[in-house]
Amino acid sequence: MIYVCVPVHNEARTAGLVLWKVRQVFTAFPREYHLLVCDDASTDGTAQVLATYAKVLPMSVVTHRERCGYARSLEELLRLAIQRTDRPKRDCAITLHADFSHPPDVMEEMVRRLESGSDVIVAELADAGAHTPRMMRWVRRWAPRLLRVPGIRDTVSGYVALRLVVWRQAQRGDGAPLLTTDGWSANAELLTRLLPHARRTETIRAAARYDLAQRPPRTTPWRQLVGAWRARAVIRAARTTVALLLLCALPRSGGAQHETPPAVVPFAVGERLVYVARLGVFSVGEATLEVAGLDTVRGAETLHFRFHIEGGALWYHLDQTLESWVGRTDFRSRRFLNHTEEKGKRWQREFTIYPASGFYREAGRDSTHPTVADPLDDAAFLYWIRTVPLKIGQRYEFQRYFRVERNPVIVEVLGRDRINVAGRKWDAIVLRPTIPHGGGIFAEKADARLWLSDDSTRIVLGLQSKFSFGHMTMKLKEYSVPGHP
Repeated sequence: MIYVCVPVHNEARTAGLVLWKVRQVFTAFPREYHLLVCDDASTDGTAQVLATYAKVLPMSVVTHRERCGYARSLEELLRLAIQRTDRPKRDCAITLHADFSHPPDVMEEMVRRLESGSDVIVAELADAGAHTPRMMRWVRRWAPRLLRVPGIRDTVSGYVALRLVVWRQAQRGDGAPLLTTDGWSANAELLTRLLPHARRTETIRAAARYDLAQRPPRTTPWRQLVGAWRARAVIRAARTTVALLLLCALPRSGGAQHETPPAVVPFAVGERLVYVARLGVFSVGEATLEVAGLDTVRGAETLHFRFHIEGGALWYHLDQTLESWVGRTDFRSRRFLNHTEEKGKRWQREFTIYPASGFYREAGRDSTHPTVADPLDDAAFLYWIRTVPLKIGQRYEFQRYFRVERNPVIVEVLGRDRINVAGRKWDAIVLRPTIPHGGGIFAEKADARLWLSDDSTRIVLGLQSKFSFGHMTMKLKEYSVPGHP
């Protein structure tokens, strides 16, 4: 859900047009959205305009009987958005002015960048030349220099898209107002309090059109500049306070810590493992596990994994390909394909996963489902497990399978073994991986076993899984690992 937050005060001439333009944007760029509008004690007929549009648009209106100001109105709308969402990692808010100084069509690019993994997008308003009064241009150039926020040139534009989890993390625990300044300064203060909680921030350019405003300015540009000068200390104090809070939140050494996997080391492109599949003593097929290449999914660099198995005996035949696209730096699944032909039946399932937004979609089905914070699919699991520190005799539970209902993924480290595959003897560790409430090679009924080489490479040496027709075992036949003879 995209919550478009629009503070309004005496905008009767433009508010309805701006709201309708938002509708046009999300009609051409279909996304689920809801307008949150705050009427800050308007006296010019704005309330009647909003009531008319509320009948035909997905829209909620908050009304102030007394004037509270821009900052209070904006913060109230953001708090309302966080109250309504049940998926703050997926859902986002966009703050938009109702006087047409913010071009609504820029929202499409803002949403695309959020879907690509950014947490905060700031639309920096470009100088519109002759369309902008000279005094306004001069003040708009100097105000951001007084209200500096690292990484942002235009700190006072007020046109921001943010993932709601960032707003939730920025809120104060005592419920006190987050924004203590007003006007342009409140926009800079908002960014100051949000950005330390954002993993990735981006800026885009947008053309400011102050000439389209249909009401006189509420204050002069000079008074805005004076207000920015007076707010400098507040912005500096906010930066310092947020930095200290984040520092205090860092885990201290010496205490009990949760065991977490180490940082992921990218697998070498070109690694290829070939297995012979056996049913008892009979060879019934072959399987291949490979790092097929590098790719880009929604702006994120990914590793492309492919697992293919083909074989059968008597009446049974299986031809299955699992393909996975996983972030190279965060090892989170972005896309997963399952092409299967079994017993003469064919099916294909394709999943698009949005880890930063907290949901996934399946092609051909008009639905959105929640996912976990760090999702993995079946093929990605075979590589990720090679990066996890494992101790003999331990049982691990990981909330990492991309379908929430099939968690936790359980990994039991059964012991060590010495096996003869690919023309040599290997020291190995033996795992029992289980994905609850599902099918496939790691289903609960499959009672699977996984052999990993007991060295730094953690190559998958073998895999055993129980099917309806018996136990199938895949043993490494040959391998090619770049950099290792």
